Amino acid sequence: MHTALVNTNRINPPIAPIGLEYVAETCRAKGFTPDILDLCWEEDWEESIRAFFGEREYDVVGIGLRNTDDCAFSSGHSFLGLYARVVSIIKSCTGGLLVGGGVGFSVMHDTVMNGCPLDAGVCGDGEAVFPGILESVDKKEEWETLPNVVFKRNGTVHRTPPDQRPVDLPPLRRDMIDNVRYFREGGQAGFESKRGCSGRCIYCCEPSAKGRRVRARPPAEVADEIARLRARGIDHFHTCDSEFNIPEEHAIGVCEEIIARGLGERIRWYAYCTPAPFSSELAGAMRRAGCAGINFGIDSGDPGMLKSLKRGFEPEDIELAARCCEREKITVMFDLLIGAPGESEESMRNTVELVKRSCAARIGVSTGVRVYEETELARLVRDPRLEAGLIKKKAVDASGSPSPGAPFRGVPFRGVPELLYFIEPALGMDVFGILDRLIGGDGRFLFFDPSNPSSNYNYNANELLQNAISDGYRGAYWDILRRLQDKDDPA
Repeated sequence: MHTALVNTNRINPPIAPIGLEYVAETCRAKGFTPDILDLCWEEDWEESIRAFFGEREYDVVGIGLRNTDDCAFSSGHSFLGLYARVVSIIKSCTGGLLVGGGVGFSVMHDTVMNGCPLDAGVCGDGEAVFPGILESVDKKEEWETLPNVVFKRNGTVHRTPPDQRPVDLPPLRRDMIDNVRYFREGGQAGFESKRGCSGRCIYCCEPSAKGRRVRARPPAEVADEIARLRARGIDHFHTCDSEFNIPEEHAIGVCEEIIARGLGERIRWYAYCTPAPFSSELAGAMRRAGCAGINFGIDSGDPGMLKSLKRGFEPEDIELAARCCEREKITVMFDLLIGAPGESEESMRNTVELVKRSCAARIGVSTGVRVYEETELARLVRDPRLEAGLIKKKAVDASGSPSPGAPFRGVPFRGVPELLYFIEPALGMDVFGILDRLIGGDGRFLFFDPSNPSSNYNYNANELLQNAISDGYRGAYWDILRRLQDKDDPA
């Protein structure tokens, strides 16, 4: 029984495929040690695929898709063309079962299955399902009845019933991909303390991949994982949780375990958090555990917009969370999402005024909301009043060339729709001018603007960011950009 896992993510700066590694370690613990082809490091990735599969015939091949696109209205870069080409080449090299997976696949599984010659796919936790597929193939049993499996029959995509099990990972060694190189060239390493999010944000596609039920890992296991990576010289981390502080008591437990190991003074890490619940106790625990910065995805500072987006917190919560961080000297980043249904110049003014008077070191601004399948927003924008706010953009192929100087020989991604965005029709394209006027040259604001490298908040192919990491900067990408602007120490 031979199996392989393929990382198709070639984003630069490089981001380690933590989900793929978790799956690989789970397979190894169950007796199916996979070979791994990491296309991130391959200049001629087409030839690398052919060479890899020319050495051995594989029974099952898992092919990860982390990102479908870069979510940025200003660029519209899609990674589906690359994924389609990778799957097509692998199909020509092996007769094994080809299984898609990863967050990107889970979010758009119907589109991906119809656009690629995959045999099957896994929605959600690959650790729970992929080893089951291997066992079924090994025993020559049916795998189509396993939960969270997607497959095609007679041209129609089918999905078996979902099953959100507790996160059950083996003791993680984090040795199946080159984490040291990812840290050297990508500036940070990821870890996950829980999976799922109970939030009801109307635009969020994460529940399609991770579920709405929060499933926490034991804090001791999380600390063990961090300690193993630290022993290999990796000292900057970022959480991969949807929201690290949901639930707050688990976040405090993880911090206490890190502190008890003596790791808090030896690492720096960053987290995604929601402004509520966020207490002074949590801020203190995070700081003692080595947390250097928090990215609060607040979207808006206007009470009406927060209610429309179903965020579950108020403007007062945002300001309180920021003050808790300020007292603990934790650097704060706010992420804004401008242009959702109901947005107005007044709501934009309320938002900008709130974040300006806050202690936030940087404010990231995304204008135009990406509309994903199976979200509440996708249903809302079918309303005739809102249809005028829908903007379809032709996806820009972000696949790149298979080798330096060679033309991209990609295949069309069959049936892929144009990228769909939404901007409140009452604002239209005036939203950009209004935003520029309200910000008024405040240098703390970062934009998804490829034409302005100093404020470019699109991390994909960001040369300024790549050069900074080469020069020794480490940490969350927004904080690296902040330190570059403020001329702070790379460390």
